[in-house]
Amino acid sequence: MSKGSEAERARYDWDCRGVTDLASAKVSHLYGFGLMDAEAMVMEAEKWTTVPQQHVCVESTDRQIKTVRPNSAVRSVYKASGCSDNPNHHVGYLEHVVVRITITHPRRGDLAIYLTSPSGTRSQLLANRLFDHSMEGFKNWEFMTIHCWGERAAGDWILEVYDTPSQLRNFKTPGKLKEWSLVLYGTSVQPYSPTNEFPKVERVRYSRVEDPTDDYGTEDYAGPCDPECSEVGCDGPGPDHCNDCLHYYYKLKNNTRICVSSCPSGHYHADKKRCRKCAPNCESCFGSHGDQCLSCKYGYFLNEETNSCVTHCPDGSYQDTKKNLCRKCSENCKTCTESDNCTECREGLSLQGSRCAVACEDGRYFNGQDCQPCHRFCATCAGAGAGGCINCTEGYFMEDGRCVQSCSISHYFDHSSENGYKSCKKFTQRAMTDSSLTIVEKTGGNFRCGLASSTLPPSIC
Repeated sequence: MSKGSEAERARYDWDCRGVTDLASAKVSHLYGFGLMDAEAMVMEAEKWTTVPQQHVCVESTDRQIKTVRPNSAVRSVYKASGCSDNPNHHVGYLEHVVVRITITHPRRGDLAIYLTSPSGTRSQLLANRLFDHSMEGFKNWEFMTIHCWGERAAGDWILEVYDTPSQLRNFKTPGKLKEWSLVLYGTSVQPYSPTNEFPKVERVRYSRVEDPTDDYGTEDYAGPCDPECSEVGCDGPGPDHCNDCLHYYYKLKNNTRICVSSCPSGHYHADKKRCRKCAPNCESCFGSHGDQCLSCKYGYFLNEETNSCVTHCPDGSYQDTKKNLCRKCSENCKTCTESDNCTECREGLSLQGSRCAVACEDGRYFNGQDCQPCHRFCATCAGAGAGGCINCTEGYFMEDGRCVQSCSISHYFDHSSENGYKSCKKFTQRAMTDSSLTIVEKTGGNFRCGLASSTLPPSIC
């Protein structure tokens, strides 16, 4: 089943692993033990002998803490028995191995991890990752290798952890290998009969396993990089093939990293050139939390006091629909439609027109400091002078915002005035006769008539 095309074998290096009981098996870091040959699989199935029952052996945990320092490696050796004292879990011959590791580190993308089996097979469990800036390290993280397939389980296993800094970081906080353990999968007896050997294939030597201190360059691509790629280079022509970004990068929905000159809408400039997502309602922001918004998406308004996006502005502010902002009302307003157009006042104030002022007693108004007397014509007022009257004193009538002693020729006395204050109402239509100056008001389908000098209400003509 390790028969691949000649072109693929020529293109990628293969390594002959020292699998003692299998003579030798070719393995590729890209293809594992090879591409599948469907014809060979069918032929093999006709004479296949089922392997023995799989056993799982969980070795003891090595809890000896070791410090992982920059530009150096930590080496830890564990002598495995393969659970030889437990027949139900004894693993004599390996199928695959899981390594459980707990490491603390200020930037785990700088780590590379290798495991060497008792037979000398070295597997790369983890490579350096340029864009992994996480400070969480690995907590009981499982890594797996099948490169020691068919080897003996018992013996010395060697774990190596390399720290290769890729950028500036706090070197005062070194990493620590806190614990690691092996989980061995395989069989207690030899799973292969002498007649079921691997087919002999042409040997092609594989280059040595990459050392984590080597620079990671491009493999086959030699063309120009995207302008958003830094000097580190790229492995393809697009902004998603950069080895490092010149400005910023963010993740697409398919988890692809793409380099950009600035962060897109709904993202903000984080540390290490990252573009991170804003809270769902934010159009722009300076952090990922809901109280770190700078502008809001359509349908939401920015509360500048809390830096959050809301659907309804709080009391004391109004919605600016053009800029999606909650703008402040005048300090005396509880609610308003514009800054100086109050619709409701705070406690202790009264609405006077479209403004809120201290509620002075009748005959007085608030001038911003204290209550002052109204003009002598005014019973109540909103300001100084005759033009500030709201209602008139006895003997005066309110006509078009001013107090008069009698209604003008175009007005008549209105008996239906509210609050008991007198006012003059304007005629809607008029006609003058010879000398009587009869005034005619058309109300509904009727005409009402009266004398201009009369204080009596017009009667139906």
